Amino acid sequence: MVRELSQMQEEYLELIYKLEEREGVAKTGQIAQELKVALGTVTNTVANLEKKGFLIHRPYAGIKLTEKGRKIALNILRKHRLSERLLADILKISWSAIHDIACKLEHIINEDVTEAIEKSLQYPKTCPHGNPVPDKDGRISIDNYEPLVNLPVKTKGKVMKIIDEKEDVLKYLATLGLLPGVEIEIEENTPFGGPILVKVSEAKYALGREISSSIYVKRN
Repeated sequence: MVRELSQMQEEYLELIYKLEEREGVAKTGQIAQELKVALGTVTNTVANLEKKGFLIHRPYAGIKLTEKGRKIALNILRKHRLSERLLADILKISWSAIHDIACKLEHIINEDVTEAIEKSLQYPKTCPHGNPVPDKDGRISIDNYEPLVNLPVKTKGKVMKIIDEKEDVLKYLATLGLLPGVEIEIEENTPFGGPILVKVSEAKYALGREISSSIYVKRN
């Protein structure tokens, strides 16, 4: 069977979905930065995907997926997050390393394999980083967790998910013990873009705003 989309085109749809969820719209510059490709390459790929009906691109306004594109993106995301669960829970691969491996598996496994993984893992609701797993019908749970960077001083809560899954970021957070399920308290939120002081158990850590934006918390 001939694939309608290349693996890279699937990556584009998956990333655009994530950017839409986080910021409401995706921009070509963000895609180029995330995928480490030239802006001209992004422009051409986006135009091709728009021609096929997977997205709508309005210059200066941004990119949004069509229903057709969203369906593909959620299916790829489902395979990715279930693959991460398999790698972490069954194969015991490091929490920080599973994302890059899952990025390859998501384009290879078919729906039968995906459903078998899901069943063997007893239908997990989230990936190891706390992000929701879409079901086979493309439904995905919506939460009201807040980015740590937005929380006021003295707020207590529980880390629920990490949306930046780059290996170096995950390794760093693991060394601090900032994993899903961990209780935290905001000790200080310095003005003018300064660091945020976070209490984790008896330790305190100063986190930059970029990494704090990727940690989502449920208030107590």
